[in-house]
Amino acid sequence: MADLLGSILNSMEKPPTVGDQESRRKAREQAARLKKMEEHEKRKKAEFRKKMEKEVSDFIQDSTQQKRKYSPMGKIERSILHDVSEVAGLTSFSFGEEEESRYVMLFKKEFAPSDEELEAYRKGEEWDPKLAEQRRRLKEQAALEETASSQTKKTELCPTTNYRDKYSHLIGTSAAKDAAHTLEANRAYGCVPTANKRDTRSIEEAMNEIRAKKRQKQEDDSGATSSSS
Repeated sequence: MADLLGSILNSMEKPPTVGDQESRRKAREQAARLKKMEEHEKRKKAEFRKKMEKEVSDFIQDSTQQKRKYSPMGKIERSILHDVSEVAGLTSFSFGEEEESRYVMLFKKEFAPSDEELEAYRKGEEWDPKLAEQRRRLKEQAALEETASSQTKKTELCPTTNYRDKYSHLIGTSAAKDAAHTLEANRAYGCVPTANKRDTRSIEEAMNEIRAKKRQKQEDDSGATSSSS
C-alpha cells in the first residue's frame, strides 16, 4: 500500500516554483505584446489603404492630371498602392535604384507612358516630351541621311548611262547596240567588262572603229548588189 501511495504522489505534477511562474508570466507578456503589435500593423495597413483609395479616387476625378508621382515608400506600402491602383483601373510602376528610394507613379489608362518615358524614369531622369520629340526627329533624319548616302554610293558604283541612246545620233542604232554590248556589265569585275579592263582605247576610238566597220559593211553590201545587177 505504501508503495502504491508513493507511486501516485510521484506521478502528480509538482506545484510550480517561483522561477517557473516568472517564466510563464514573461511568456504571456511577450505573446500579448506580439498580438498588440500585429493588431497595430494591421490597423496601419488598413488606414494606409483607405488613404490611398481616397487619393487614387481624387486623382481619377481630376481631369487636369495625367500621372501622379508618390514619395519613396516601403515595400509593403508600394504593394498596397499597386493593388489599389489596379482595382481602380490605373497603370502603376515602381522606379528607383535603392530600396529606400523606390517610389510609385500612377498613370491614367488613356495617358499610358511610352517605352522612352519609362526608360527615362528608370535612368532617374525627368521626362521632357519636347526633348524626346527632338531626339526622335534627329534619329529619323540621321536614318534618312544614311539611306540616301547608301543609295548614292550604289549609283556611283554602277553608272546608269545608256550608251546606245547617248551615241545613237552619231553612229546609228545598230552600231550603238554593238557599243552597248561591248560595255555590258560583267559581274565578276563589277560594272566594267573584263575585256574593257585590258582595252586601253578611249570610247571615241572605239566608236570610230565601229563606224569604220559599219561603212565597210555598207560598201561590201553595195558592191555585192552591183555585182548581182
